[in-house]
Amino acid sequence: MVRSYAPANSAGPVDSPTTLQHWTEQVWNRAAAGCWIMVSPPNENIIVSNPWRPWYERYQPVSYKLCSRSGTEAQFRDMVTRCNNVGVYIYVDAIINHMCGSGGGAGTHSTCGSYFNAGTKEFSGVPYSSLDFNDNKCYTSNGEIQNYGDVNQVRNCRLVGLLDLALEKDYVRGKIAAFLNNLISIGVAGFRLDAAKHMWPGDISNIISRLSNLNTKWFPSGTRPLIFQEVIDLGGEAISASEYYGNGRVTEFKYGAKLGNVVRKWNGEKMAYLKNWGEGWGFMPSNRALVFVDNHDNQRGHGAGGASILTFWESRLYKIGVAFMLAHPYGVTRVMSSYRWSRNFVNGKDVNDWIGPPSNSDGSTKSVTINADTTCGNDWVCEHRWRQIKNMVIFRNTVDGQAFTNWWDNGGNQIAFGRGNRGFIVFNNESWNMDATLNTGLPAGTYCDVISGQKEGTRCTGVQVTVSSTGSARFTISSSAEDPFIAIHVNAKL
Repeated sequence: MVRSYAPANSAGPVDSPTTLQHWTEQVWNRAAAGCWIMVSPPNENIIVSNPWRPWYERYQPVSYKLCSRSGTEAQFRDMVTRCNNVGVYIYVDAIINHMCGSGGGAGTHSTCGSYFNAGTKEFSGVPYSSLDFNDNKCYTSNGEIQNYGDVNQVRNCRLVGLLDLALEKDYVRGKIAAFLNNLISIGVAGFRLDAAKHMWPGDISNIISRLSNLNTKWFPSGTRPLIFQEVIDLGGEAISASEYYGNGRVTEFKYGAKLGNVVRKWNGEKMAYLKNWGEGWGFMPSNRALVFVDNHDNQRGHGAGGASILTFWESRLYKIGVAFMLAHPYGVTRVMSSYRWSRNFVNGKDVNDWIGPPSNSDGSTKSVTINADTTCGNDWVCEHRWRQIKNMVIFRNTVDGQAFTNWWDNGGNQIAFGRGNRGFIVFNNESWNMDATLNTGLPAGTYCDVISGQKEGTRCTGVQVTVSSTGSARFTISSSAEDPFIAIHVNAKL
């Protein structure tokens, strides 16, 4: 089970801080059965045909009514209730910077059937009018962001044609706060603020100040929603992630880009260099960071990170990256849960990167089917269900709050480290086999490796590791192994 992160300004902890999960595009009635964590935007959006309903239509709102291709408001409410009842909390990807694209046309081709006219900026389902957008504050020739070195352009002009809301207006702030407060009343625990970099921090702060405390049916009285903001800051631009610290956690996009370089061994990078991973690599403070190996944008080549980003398409390297992230104490981590699409590369670019979720012939989203080995079918990837990743989330839960200890490396791409006296992990990313006796810091005994298998009753289904009375253990890892790493923790001890 994945536990939620309790916001620093909460009256009391919701649960221990561990890992969020980014469940992309799945339907609400399926999500209720699995009860995972961060969901795609649940509100009404434009229906795009390109030629058939791309993933990004979810990021083009038409109103704040709760109906999307993931399901109805009733289904969303049911999912949130079921999940909260078993202590797993739902976070919403909230689109509040903009409405749909300026070329979105007019009519009722939207998921709830609300009338809108992108040309005249009329959105009857909210309602918004032309008075509620930023066009009068953008001075570029086409109303688009043309220069990311200009703070005013980035925050007042249109991002890829999306109609930019005037968030300094009390009316607009009130409509957004009402949308988010409705979700809070349903039982949502917090929000990812999409495109936060394109909003003034003060506007975000004002909207957050209007938010209700979390629903006391499931949360302690006075608990505030968790806020994490999408701010792409790779350096060299006018806007810094640090400007947003006062509003909540911030996405650290340098994390996945640099970790990808290391795991791929590009540009002379070595895993031994990860000894001072985190702030030592120029990242934001750990207590401000929301980190991930990939997200729904950059796994398609969009957003930040470029070719170094690790994704499920390269499963061996991806599992190394995700396991390192989940074992290391830096930041609050987020794990992807994706779907496959038919890739088609032309001049190095995937021209099918627009493809939406697995769909039936009528355009409805396919159900997630569960295979005998608990992985997903129907073209759903469900990385969170991969044994190696699922068990590393459990590892992170187990070592939560423990110090980063007992670092070892071979000067190259074999590394190991512990988390206090509760967990230890070893990686062999070299082209030769590894055989090393290392100090784990763990109590003596026999442990089950949670990568090759796990503890089931009184036995290990995979590799066993014996820790001596001095805390040392021998680790042998083949360079050709599909999963060239071993992880042990105190809850996997026989």
